[in-house]
Amino acid sequence: MSSKFFAVVAGAGPGTGRATAIRFSKAYPVVLITRNPENFQGTVAEINNAGGKAIGISADASDVKSLDSAFETIAKELPGLKLAAAIFNVGGNLNRKPFLELTADDFDAALGANARGLFNFAQKTVPLLLESVPISEHPPTLIITGATASIRGSYLWSVAAAGMFARRALGQSLAREFGPKGIHVAHAIVDGVIDIPRTTHYTVNNGAEDGKIRADAIAESYWGLHTQHRSAFTQEIDIRPYVEKF
Repeated sequence: MSSKFFAVVAGAGPGTGRATAIRFSKAYPVVLITRNPENFQGTVAEINNAGGKAIGISADASDVKSLDSAFETIAKELPGLKLAAAIFNVGGNLNRKPFLELTADDFDAALGANARGLFNFAQKTVPLLLESVPISEHPPTLIITGATASIRGSYLWSVAAAGMFARRALGQSLAREFGPKGIHVAHAIVDGVIDIPRTTHYTVNNGAEDGKIRADAIAESYWGLHTQHRSAFTQEIDIRPYVEKF
């Protein structure tokens, strides 16, 4: 494990966030940020009990003051460590209602969770990643979790898709601005149902074996993005089961 760097995962609940924190903890101390402490407590304990180092912080990425406080805590808890990887995995607002039943508050909530949260998170992490460029073994990395709604607006998904489109667009702009400065910004379209406790009883892809996406497989893809050489950055990947229709 590197003693000079750390990784931070915003949105570290069960599933992609948990698996990503565990994967990156093999190389770095990790910080898990979620609004509800119950979502990170088990993972923090698991990592620490396995000999890694993890801390959990309760914060809301869509709230600037909340995120400022979180990064002040990180600086105190991990003094002198540089940021190697930042993963934005905050769940979007999935308010699925007919368009004419939606309110302006619904729209604002979707943009806040999906786009403003990334804006705030990137403003906190990009300066730290820039500091790491000259000394990091792997290119300092900002990874953004997207979804099918990042590229396609579907029935009853109007505000969710609007927010996820905005998240993807922001990620593209960040990649173009900071890629030449040595930061790898990548967006992942997770196109399918993730195999987590909440989806245990979901039948997808006709119940085919591995018809749901394994969270640890997503995490391994994220690690691959982090370790890519700068001569071959991937700005966007899509992840789906082998039997998923697309």
